[in-house]
Amino acid sequence: MTSPETPQEKPPLVLAITACPTGIAHTYMAAENLEAAAQEAGVRVRVETHGSIGVEHAFTDAEIRDAAAVVIAADTTVDTTRFAGKRLVSTGVDEGIRKPVELLRSALEAPVATAADAADSAAGATASGDTSQDADRPFLRRLGDDLYKALMNGVSHMIPFVVTGGLLIAVALSIGGEPTPEGLAIPEGSFWDDLNQLGTLAFSLMVPVLSGYIAMAIADRPGLAPGFITGLVAVTGELYNSEANAGFLGGIVTGILSGYVALAIRKIPVHKYIQPIWPIIVIPVGTTLIVGLLFIYLLGHPIADLFDAMTRWLEGLQGSSVLLLGAIIGAMIAFDMGGPLNKTAFLFSGGLIATGNAAPMGMAAAAIAVPPIAAGVTTLLARRRFNKSERDAGIAGLFMGFFGISEGAIPLAVARPVQIIPANVVGGAVAGALAGLTGVEDNVMHGGPIVAVLGAVEGIGWFFLALVAGVAVTSVVSLLLMAVTTGTPASAEPPTDLIDTGTVLLGTTVADRDAAVRALAGAAADAGRLAAPGVVAAALAREEKSTTAVGHGVAIPHARTADVTVPTLAFARLADPVDWDAPDGAPVDLVFLIAVPEDAGKQHLKILAKLARALMKEDFRESLRAAGSAAQIVALVDDLGVADIAAGATAGTAGTAATGTVDA
Repeated sequence: MTSPETPQEKPPLVLAITACPTGIAHTYMAAENLEAAAQEAGVRVRVETHGSIGVEHAFTDAEIRDAAAVVIAADTTVDTTRFAGKRLVSTGVDEGIRKPVELLRSALEAPVATAADAADSAAGATASGDTSQDADRPFLRRLGDDLYKALMNGVSHMIPFVVTGGLLIAVALSIGGEPTPEGLAIPEGSFWDDLNQLGTLAFSLMVPVLSGYIAMAIADRPGLAPGFITGLVAVTGELYNSEANAGFLGGIVTGILSGYVALAIRKIPVHKYIQPIWPIIVIPVGTTLIVGLLFIYLLGHPIADLFDAMTRWLEGLQGSSVLLLGAIIGAMIAFDMGGPLNKTAFLFSGGLIATGNAAPMGMAAAAIAVPPIAAGVTTLLARRRFNKSERDAGIAGLFMGFFGISEGAIPLAVARPVQIIPANVVGGAVAGALAGLTGVEDNVMHGGPIVAVLGAVEGIGWFFLALVAGVAVTSVVSLLLMAVTTGTPASAEPPTDLIDTGTVLLGTTVADRDAAVRALAGAAADAGRLAAPGVVAAALAREEKSTTAVGHGVAIPHARTADVTVPTLAFARLADPVDWDAPDGAPVDLVFLIAVPEDAGKQHLKILAKLARALMKEDFRESLRAAGSAAQIVALVDDLGVADIAAGATAGTAGTAATGTVDA
């Protein structure tokens, strides 16, 4: 008697996450190679990509439940807590490109991640300094980058609490307040008193939230509770015998200390029976005790004295001193429109609100709106001197400026940096200086006319005078600079396609990798798409971190910089292949240069993801090598779905803003 056939068992399912720091090329190449290697490795693969577009193809609960193993091929932070109980291997994204088969097979033999392991690894390789890219950077550079990212993480989580609390207090005072000899007072027990109390509670969370999320950025979830608790210690002066408290300076210190102490405790090897309680009991309790007691007995009083001295100095500024402070804050706010200088000035100004000194925030609030509103006013006043995309960006800037989103000026600044950025700085300095001189105060950690309309600004008339003066100066200076410098011709519309025949080089002979990048950037510059020197510098700086060669004779150098006017794809087929430190050791003859503006939207990144995946396919590579003209190359790329990308990508560039200074 013949036994019935046993149904063929399915290959084991392996889940993979790929991510690289820029989220453009390597993320999708690793995904493509892992998917292509599945059959040879004897597994089924599902890949979740964490690129600049965001998370795509997210795993379902059923897939996580059924998975035999998990692969993390990433050079950025990836939270692995959802994979507790699964075999897990974590490595850099390059391994997903170079050795996909070996990586998938090794995952099936990897140790099972416990809950403690998953929580411990959630901070990622970057936090622990294990990535190859981090290893190549100087220690102080790595430390500075990590601290800045942690600080911005704290700021971005803190601001919604401050905005909510400040606006509730402002509305309660402006509507429910009654005049008294000491100023506005809200009747106790009234509805407006309840609203004021809600705002006060929200506002009081500013420093603990700042501290908690700084710590979390450094040590992940085990750092969150200690950061919150010690941040609360920082603003409770009674604990360290101080009449004042340590304010936001103390919150920054407690956040950083809590993060690194938690990270140090997390790295202590413990028995497997201890591992489950390590991240949820030992690390939070130990960190809170160490940092909390250190702050109470040693650090709290000196930091509180320093913060108090700084506050008193600011309150005592008069005349030329306050004028200079306002000019500096305004210039920093307007210079990089949401960048590091902007956020530094913003945090300094907003952090002082809790001390009762809202004047620096008044200076920042006026300056924040100057660049985007000036962009709109300038393009309206001199329409013939701007092309259509610049005029559209100006209209968007007016709207964004009203809500205090300084990034609304970035599209125009990218198109005309020599004319717009200096004008922004001068106008921002004027607005900040006038706001400081006239005593404008902003009780909410946000800027723009919206805060004045909602009643958060004291000295509304002077606020709008400072804003109008800053906008007028910016517009006049930018138009004068346009008249005396060589900028983008006013009549020239920027290119609209991601790639065209002008950015395709066939049979080009170059000496080496750097020369290939310069040739491609030069072709794109000749087409009016970008400024070659800045793009070359950015692309070669990226190469120094790790090669962009991906094997099979292909390299995809890329740059994200303000020197790019429109998203650009340039291609070169080299007559003589050049060495590019490729993972398979093969020389490169097919080179795609990807260049996007700093504030690029996400639509074009989807096309770049398709390109990266397509280049892993042999038939596509051979079609590129066999093409007889630049038009055929463009057609091959367009067949991937990029023919209609131009309008969407350009609009995304012009209209994209994080959330101004609200988003870190």
